[in-house]
Amino acid sequence: MKFKSFKIGKYTIEKPIIQGGMGVGISWDQLAGNVSLEGGLGVISAVGTGVYKNRAYTEKTIGKEERPLEAINFYSYSALKKIFDNAREVCGNRPLAANVLYAQSEYDRVVQDACKAGADIIITGAGLPLTMPEAAKDYPDVALVPIVSTAKALRILCRRWKKTHNRLPDAVIVEGPLSGGHQGFKYDECFLPENQLENILSPVVEEAKNWGSMPVIAAGGVWDHNDIVKMMELGANGVQMGTRFIGTVECDASDVMKQVILNSTEDTIRLFKSPVGYPARGVKTNLHKSIEEGTAPKIACISNCVTPCNRGEEAKVVGYCIADRLSDAYDGLIDTGLFFTGANGYRLDEIITVKELIDKLMDGEES
Repeated sequence: MKFKSFKIGKYTIEKPIIQGGMGVGISWDQLAGNVSLEGGLGVISAVGTGVYKNRAYTEKTIGKEERPLEAINFYSYSALKKIFDNAREVCGNRPLAANVLYAQSEYDRVVQDACKAGADIIITGAGLPLTMPEAAKDYPDVALVPIVSTAKALRILCRRWKKTHNRLPDAVIVEGPLSGGHQGFKYDECFLPENQLENILSPVVEEAKNWGSMPVIAAGGVWDHNDIVKMMELGANGVQMGTRFIGTVECDASDVMKQVILNSTEDTIRLFKSPVGYPARGVKTNLHKSIEEGTAPKIACISNCVTPCNRGEEAKVVGYCIADRLSDAYDGLIDTGLFFTGANGYRLDEIITVKELIDKLMDGEES
């Protein structure tokens, strides 16, 4: 199969590979910039920018670990702008996207920050982003791409957007339950055959046709060239891949994080409870052992990172602060870090360049 370019809004994506937006600090300037340079769509995560480059772009921190104080600092505009500027030095005027979680605090403000910082496309999941057009209303050239898990969700979203802002998504990502990080299904639903990507993709493709010609992008467990071909045959215009890009030289994650994924096994990659309210997939490490034993780091809501957590109340229920633990992973702290990965993370066995990976994905030359 010959892969084709496609458009998201006014932006042409040369190769149908979208790099997943992974926070905190997994997909920032170097990874996203190089993916766009190679013809895919690089996606900068807007999550936790306040820990970028040793908090140099954060106005207020607290504690010996210098945790960003409040959402205004955890989601730092000055850091996000620097990340985009650095990525632009790598990829030039090629399209760049930002991933902004719907569950995060100050969602509207961070969408506007991303637009100001230079995002051509905004991608939003972790909740059904019914108010996404309102957040981006001052930036009509910025394309909007929601993430859904069902055709029903896309239908509800399109009806709302059409009614409130007379616009529709510029593309839609349909994500199955094998992805890393937060899922769009409840825990038990993640294992049902009818919710797997190959079964939810076609209904979303058909629903998208009812609203014009928006591209549909398949995500969640897509691993190699053959998977991409399979998704295309089911009607997708492109794929989104996160975990494969952790295994690249340019990935912004710490070397510790990369090694944790390389050392993982199928049995150690699990779904965990999360303060966000959705199950999340990652590698079971010493952090989870310490949670079970009651020796995990103390929970004190400092950053106010996600609204469903209710200022740390949900963090206390699940046993960890997601902002602090993801920040530890970015800092390379193996004992207290939280290491997200997709279900196929155990298949990573090497660190290669972004160019080498995209060439493999396009040509099918898997090692």
